[in-house]
Amino acid sequence: MRALIMAGGVGSRLNMGEKPLVTICEKPMITYVIEAFAGAGMEVIVVASPKTPMTKNWCRAHGIPCFGASGGGYIADVIEAAVELEEDHPFYTCVADLPCLDPDLIADIHAAYGASGLPALSTWVPRSLCMQYDCRTRYIERDGKTDICPAGVNILHGGHITEEQAEHRLVIADRRLVFNINTRGELAMARKHLCPENASGRA
Repeated sequence: MRALIMAGGVGSRLNMGEKPLVTICEKPMITYVIEAFAGAGMEVIVVASPKTPMTKNWCRAHGIPCFGASGGGYIADVIEAAVELEEDHPFYTCVADLPCLDPDLIADIHAAYGASGLPALSTWVPRSLCMQYDCRTRYIERDGKTDICPAGVNILHGGHITEEQAEHRLVIADRRLVFNINTRGELAMARKHLCPENASGRA
């Protein structure tokens, strides 16, 4: 299955240049996401935009497939990439700023998708877990009695990419999905988790 790593946004809240290339433990943030999907056996394609030319160049230099979208926004770029890549099967979309993602989490998501029988899946994290780490509570939905926040990992069916797709909502209480990096505080928390020896510096 393909995984489209969405790396076309400005990253204005973080304000440290192109967010996918901000380093954690001396590695660009996007590297962790690429390695997680590759480790889970997925075919990775980075989706950049005119807003992230350095990310596109970085992909070229490292031999990573990269699609240049128009930069019309997250959803527009997903649709554009799926159409231009002639993706007519299920595929992952994932934000480029989820550095604690691991292959085992992707395997769990994959299994849940297969069991659901639905064309799409979205992944969520309990808001209470996000709040424990002072992370990501701007967008909230309700699942039963639980407030949840989007984790940034989804599966869509390419054959229906221009249509609304029935989705399975998967809630995972795992702190590795909490660190969706949008602010410097969240970046510091991710550095503390992944490289505690350098967390106080500019790792």
